[in-house]
Amino acid sequence: MNQRLGLLPLLLTVLLAACSQNDAPADAAPPPTTAQPAPTDADAAAPADADAAPDASTDAAPAAEAADVPDDAPAVAAAPPAPQGPEPQPGTDYVEIPNGQPYQPLNGQIEVVEVFGYTCPACAQFEPLLSAWKRRQPADVRVTAVAAPFGGYWMPYARAYFAAESMGLVDKTHQAMFEAVHVQRSLPVQDATPEAIGGFYAQHGTDAGKFASTMQSFAVNGKLKRAEQFIARAGVDSTPTLIVNGKYRVTSGRSYEQVLNTAEHLIARERAAQQP
Repeated sequence: MNQRLGLLPLLLTVLLAACSQNDAPADAAPPPTTAQPAPTDADAAAPADADAAPDASTDAAPAAEAADVPDDAPAVAAAPPAPQGPEPQPGTDYVEIPNGQPYQPLNGQIEVVEVFGYTCPACAQFEPLLSAWKRRQPADVRVTAVAAPFGGYWMPYARAYFAAESMGLVDKTHQAMFEAVHVQRSLPVQDATPEAIGGFYAQHGTDAGKFASTMQSFAVNGKLKRAEQFIARAGVDSTPTLIVNGKYRVTSGRSYEQVLNTAEHLIARERAAQQP
């Protein structure tokens, strides 16, 4: 099933609309099965003549001596690669947020927040691409998901995400929840009850009743309030939306590759600004 969801980015050959808080999202169509190209055999290398091979031991010795490095020498971290493509344009590719603040203290990192909703088909399509992109980021970049509590059918799933976050279940359940709603359709987009959602999380190492209770807890209410304040301050009205360091809202309505490329440019800008 993960392979099915993983094929969703292949649909992104046209511009994709985001999910608005005012529109009920339609069920995402199951991704088509796409044949993968068969791997080609590497050209077999011709066997080398052992007698003609150079003496590796004599040739390598001077190089080894020249590259002699003390064992206690500090490791040098590779610089992150420069983003590709032209610089993004304000008003077209991103919007500056007046008096913008990050969602969490930066602590020397560059924050990229994804505002999302489990009921949003566009978010389900974006998730595999974002997840792969997140794994490629250097240590100074922190990617944080924030569930949008837009109200109505969005709210039970926003509560579910923040409850899972409180219980340490997000890593095990984030993609699986998208699959349950949009691929397996074992959970409804609308009118999802805490009991039904708790039953889903019970499949991933917790008690259904405990999870349903946590969804209504004081801690989750606090997380919802904080998310509402951040989303309002950033001017987010649709999902998925990326916010960089609380300062920049990446414009949606373009391909997801373009959205991520804009984020990379803004990350590089913030990284440069942190240099002495």
